[in-house]
Amino acid sequence: MSLSFTNSIAVQGRARALVPLCVGAGAYLFFLHLGGTLLQDSDSFWQIKIGQWILDHHALPYTDFYSFTRPGEPWISTSWLSQILFAVSYGQWDWAGPVVLTALAIAASAAILVYLLEAHLEIPRAVLFAMLAVVLSLHHILARPHILALPVMIAWVGILMNAADRKVTPSWIWLPLMSLWANLHGGFVLGLALIGPMALEAIWTLESGKQVRLLARWFAFGVAAMLAACVTPYGWRTLLGATNILNLGELLSVISEWTPANFASFSAFEAAILGLIAIGLFSGLTLSLPRILLILLLTWMGLTHVRSIEAFAFLVPLVLAKPLGENSPRPQLAQAGESWPARYVTITGALMIAAAAWTSTSIYMAHHRFTFTMDQTPVAAVDLLQERKAQRIFNGYQFGGYLISRDVPVFVDGRAELYGEKFVMDFFKATEGKKPELLPRLLDEYKIDATLLGADTPGPQFLDHLKGWKRLYADNIAVIHVRDDRPGTGDTPMPASSN
Repeated sequence: MSLSFTNSIAVQGRARALVPLCVGAGAYLFFLHLGGTLLQDSDSFWQIKIGQWILDHHALPYTDFYSFTRPGEPWISTSWLSQILFAVSYGQWDWAGPVVLTALAIAASAAILVYLLEAHLEIPRAVLFAMLAVVLSLHHILARPHILALPVMIAWVGILMNAADRKVTPSWIWLPLMSLWANLHGGFVLGLALIGPMALEAIWTLESGKQVRLLARWFAFGVAAMLAACVTPYGWRTLLGATNILNLGELLSVISEWTPANFASFSAFEAAILGLIAIGLFSGLTLSLPRILLILLLTWMGLTHVRSIEAFAFLVPLVLAKPLGENSPRPQLAQAGESWPARYVTITGALMIAAAAWTSTSIYMAHHRFTFTMDQTPVAAVDLLQERKAQRIFNGYQFGGYLISRDVPVFVDGRAELYGEKFVMDFFKATEGKKPELLPRLLDEYKIDATLLGADTPGPQFLDHLKGWKRLYADNIAVIHVRDDRPGTGDTPMPASSN
């Protein structure tokens, strides 16, 4: 082998080592620039508020103290660590803090995915898969705990897939990843659920005697992973809290992120599914049954709940990486014999990329102020309600988080598992026009003295004609109605002020 060819291989090896970091830096700067798109879900408000409460009280919540409809009811926060991280970043840098934290998590997710795919695929294909995964997940990339847990999910599944590819058991040294995931977000149950299919893939082509021994070791690993998931302040209750959301039945069909995928118009997810089929047909891929089941499971999850599309986007490439790599093997680069000076060059390059990203952040934050999307923040309406000292406000679902951030007790908010299926379904049916006759019953049952509903929802129009209520205020975000006890009122809409 000539000296020039050897040097070329060494340079390529160092370049490959920097590719994941470059992809991560690019993703970070992209979402930093589009930071406003990360602040579009009012759940971010109560996530930060709970994190602040935990820091202030040096304790974790076990009951609800933010609503007047479920005070004292059992409730635990399965995302307490993420909430603390968001609260600290918000306290230091206002909304720029959660934006930077979220952008860093997306960057780490893209970088980890490229790093894992590089073991089997050429750099361009690995980067392309990472870019497509980010694009597919755009609708659900928000400043919320599930994004902070995303890089942990990718790393965990990558470790499982790597062990399955090598026909071994995952190293127990990685179990703290499951503990970290369980403290960041309730989605860790997916990581536990995937252990079984991965174990089947590991034993699929082995002799029966070896299958039994390896399956027993995977079973022991699965038990250890479940125990690791309980290494949280809530212990075993973390498992129950994480699965409560899946027991909400019909309610999941009306909460936007839990609705099924809609193919009424062409979407990126639809293109991804068609592309997946095309790849299989064009390349003649032959997959083992466990891998087929894994891809079907992840596809079914994305079809059933749009919030699961990100799992499909980031995890399907990990399942396909080895078969795709075997179909078109890439040239192997020498791994051994790299000198310390060469490693210093790689480390220096990595530090320069990180320094450039941080410098860009500082410059951008000095000239740009991040603000939350206006349609989730009825500032003027809440100011008026506080001036009137309204105590029991019947609020729109999308306003719950903002009210909590203003220390106003809520009727309902994004913690659907706290309120239960029937309560929230009755609320939606009453305010969305499906069963408007429920509205006066709820207003009387919970002794409501004011309502705060979205200006673009049917609820305010029903209240305009509801006896005993009058429109007090309206703008392009929210409408306020208050009780009007004067006789003979309520049949005709009252004039509304606006700003």
